[in-house]
Amino acid sequence: MQLHISPSLRHVTVFPGKGVREFIKVKVGSRRVSYRMLFYALLLFTFLLRFVFVMTAVDTIDGETKCSSIGCLGKKLGPKILGRRHESNVPEVIFEVLEEPISKDELQGRSDIPQTLEEFMADIKDSKIDAKSFAIKLREMVTLLEQRTRTAKIQEYLYRHVASSSIPKQLHCLALRLANEHTTNANARLQLPPAELVPALVDNSYFHFVLASDNVLAASVVATSLVRNSLRPGKVVLHIITDRKTYYPMQAWFSLHPLLPAIIEVKALHHFDWFTKGKVPVLEAMEKDQKVRSQFRGGSSAIVANETEKPYVIAAKLQALSPKYNSVMNHIRIHLPELFPSLNKVVFLDDDIVVQTDLSPLWEIDLNGKVNGAVETCRGEDKFVMSKRLKSYLNFSHPLISANFNPHECAWAYGMNIFDLEAWRKTNISHTYHHWVEQNLKSDLSLWQLGTLPPGLIAFHGHVQVIDPFWHMLGLGYQENTTFADAESAGVIHFNGRAKPWLDIAFPNLRPLWAKYIDFSDKFIKSCHIRAS
Repeated sequence: MQLHISPSLRHVTVFPGKGVREFIKVKVGSRRVSYRMLFYALLLFTFLLRFVFVMTAVDTIDGETKCSSIGCLGKKLGPKILGRRHESNVPEVIFEVLEEPISKDELQGRSDIPQTLEEFMADIKDSKIDAKSFAIKLREMVTLLEQRTRTAKIQEYLYRHVASSSIPKQLHCLALRLANEHTTNANARLQLPPAELVPALVDNSYFHFVLASDNVLAASVVATSLVRNSLRPGKVVLHIITDRKTYYPMQAWFSLHPLLPAIIEVKALHHFDWFTKGKVPVLEAMEKDQKVRSQFRGGSSAIVANETEKPYVIAAKLQALSPKYNSVMNHIRIHLPELFPSLNKVVFLDDDIVVQTDLSPLWEIDLNGKVNGAVETCRGEDKFVMSKRLKSYLNFSHPLISANFNPHECAWAYGMNIFDLEAWRKTNISHTYHHWVEQNLKSDLSLWQLGTLPPGLIAFHGHVQVIDPFWHMLGLGYQENTTFADAESAGVIHFNGRAKPWLDIAFPNLRPLWAKYIDFSDKFIKSCHIRAS
């Protein structure tokens, strides 16, 4: 018998031979293959085919808990060789058990549930349980630990909310001692500024800064850091706006701690003529806002008691209850043109910032006809802090918001802003601000929940000139990923967030940047036990 294979391998011809002992001639090109070689090749191919079949067909004997060596090898290699889909090695019963819901009451008072992974492993080894019992124990342990983690996280958010919303006794002590000093010490009642320096308050050749605060210690750090880092402190004018209750302590502090040659003005809101005439939109809005927030989500107790919402959602709702969001000090910046009718340009500073460089170059920045010079918060190396867009602050599921704004538009920051008051007076920014605040109150805070930035983003929309991020580093009050070296290299650092540097919950690695502007040997500071750490 002879076997002829064409060079293209398309045709195979078999001719009868003299017997099985006669060799077979196979022609492929000019090469010849012996009968013996072809026979062994066919035999090997047949063996491999059967072996692969066995590997893919053999399964475990005892419901996937035991596995023969050939079966395991077949399951591992068979799908790869034949292109079959790899099936899960996890028994189906485990999925069925883990998918079953388990209530909080089922786990309450149970002492047999493992508390750690070590206890769980020891339990499993000792009892030699089957797959179903294994899954039940695993589900109980994970569910219990998940419940405890959630409770602990919510408690942490609640304590932080209480700590950030309360006035530390040291700051309360400082205000009381300064108020007492104001009544007993004539030097604590000096006119600020002295009469001969009053003309500088409306002189546009000076660098005018505005700070609104009811926190004496915080205001002192802003003022001290501003003047100490200024290359021309004699040209610095700082206008401090405070409320009625803080006016006397604030005046006493800056009377007894002058920052010469800089000029410091301290005024309460009721000292401004504009503020005492007729209806003031910001005060009306604050009265309504206070009433709405007092009933918001049923208060902190109802928010914390909610067992269905995730901890970070509860944290956001607690933050919405913070008193600072109802503080007139937070909203007063929207009336800067009316409060300072003679000034052309000011830099507004929050009381939780620290100035680390000379800020006079801010007056050289061209705002290109815009009103607000601010740092954008959607671009930067820190993706946690610098990733904010309008959708981060506004509720785009509400038709009023989605119809008027782009969720992906970059946001900007309050805290250190250059305001061109001349350009501002030509716009309706203040009116727009109060209109949207009113709309939010009518909608039960459904347009946004937190603070003055959301209505600011709306009111200044189209009126913002982006400035270099060197002038304003954010996030030092809600995350500690920023290194000390990076924070130290910024022009202005901002402790925005709950962890204010004057609170016990401040981040200890960043607090020294703020504390170095406090004289801890001062008699008022020492008597109120205000310490560096």
